[in-house]
Amino acid sequence: MSRRFCVAFASAVLLSSCASSDDGGNRRDTMTQRQKDSVLGQSGLPGAQGVTKALRAADSMKARQARADSATQP
Repeated sequence: MSRRFCVAFASAVLLSSCASSDDGGNRRDTMTQRQKDSVLGQSGLPGAQGVTKALRAADSMKARQARADSATQP
């Protein structure tokens, strides 16, 4: 009985080590949060224009901060 258990255990270990970890399925996390927000803002959902305006405001603030940072550097 012990020998059967060892053979079964070794077979299970061997089969599990040969199994592929890549399932080839669709990965949902391929888009960044900004891309997801941009798609949402372009949709026809109620309130989607607010998302677009928020993205535009964030871009404006980021550009303003970059200008301020470059003005302080020699």
